[in-house]
Amino acid sequence: MKVNWKHLIISLAISLGIGGLAGILTSNSMDVYSGFVKPPLSPPGIAFPIVWTILFTLMGISAYLIYESNSEKRDSAIQIYALQLLLNFSWSIVFFNLQNQLLAFFVLIALWICILIMILRFTKINKTAGYLQIPYLLWVTFAGYLNLAIYLLNK
Repeated sequence: MKVNWKHLIISLAISLGIGGLAGILTSNSMDVYSGFVKPPLSPPGIAFPIVWTILFTLMGISAYLIYESNSEKRDSAIQIYALQLLLNFSWSIVFFNLQNQLLAFFVLIALWICILIMILRFTKINKTAGYLQIPYLLWVTFAGYLNLAIYLLNK
């Protein structure tokens, strides 16, 4: 498969741009995070931007593979991808800016469901695209643990 560099760069720019914008809008997130009583297994704050950059890069590559496909299911797969990006973005705002960890947990549940649906749809079109999303699902599962535990420990 020949790489369409323009489409790949756009796909990466969209995913990394959404993550970057959420990071800018929640620039106080590390201060907020450090102020919480945290559960066991909580990573240091510096881990989050590193992990999220990797995950948004994988998302962008994965979305590119779907976009470049000739599948009739491509549009519905891209729609669920867009929805999960919106939920991902929303979670950051709800958790850090609104500091509503319970609502953020419910956003995270919706995000987790969307990611699972996205993986299933992507895998039917391009197995690699689907598999590239598995680390994201695992991280959001872990984030769910952190989110709920932070809510319970800090209410």
